[in-house]
Amino acid sequence: MRAFFDIDTQLDFVTPGGALYGHGAERLIPAVARLNRYASERGIPLISTTDAHPENAAEFHVWPPHCVSGTFGQRKPCATLLSDRFVVPYDPAFSFAAPNDAVGQFIIEKNDLDMFSNPCVPDVLAALGVTECVVYGVFIDYCVKYAIMGLLRTGRQVSLVTDASASISQEAGDAVIAEFIAAGGSLIASDDL
Repeated sequence: MRAFFDIDTQLDFVTPGGALYGHGAERLIPAVARLNRYASERGIPLISTTDAHPENAAEFHVWPPHCVSGTFGQRKPCATLLSDRFVVPYDPAFSFAAPNDAVGQFIIEKNDLDMFSNPCVPDVLAALGVTECVVYGVFIDYCVKYAIMGLLRTGRQVSLVTDASASISQEAGDAVIAEFIAAGGSLIASDDL
């Protein structure tokens, strides 16, 4: 089963004035929204990751505070949200069981760069029967890297949508892409999906 992965398209990252805004990242919002709607219209599961940091997150020793749970900057742009969504909290006590009703978007909260830091991710992937992953979002040199490389390590087929993804550093992003391709990943444009 194919699934789409919308990585960390949150207001603090993709809008000017956001706590960790990546220059030009706002241009991705229409592309991400279009891909998310495409998935919904075709019954393709959509897995969206979001940072959901507590106010005292360890990450704030490295990065300025951002995406604090419940803040405006932690939200996703409205255009990237589906109406039928289910939040998988970053909570080691939470036990994931696939909802009975039709859910189009699973929002995986995390308190780390790596989406696999949420212990429910393997259960979500298994419950959805994910074998093919189409990944896009921000930023290739950070959270997208952890997503694409982590998904490859699980043995799944992984494609990165280049025109719906951005890097903070072009050089670092290019290095991640080279590593990803060498590991068996592939690149795709949204129009080719």
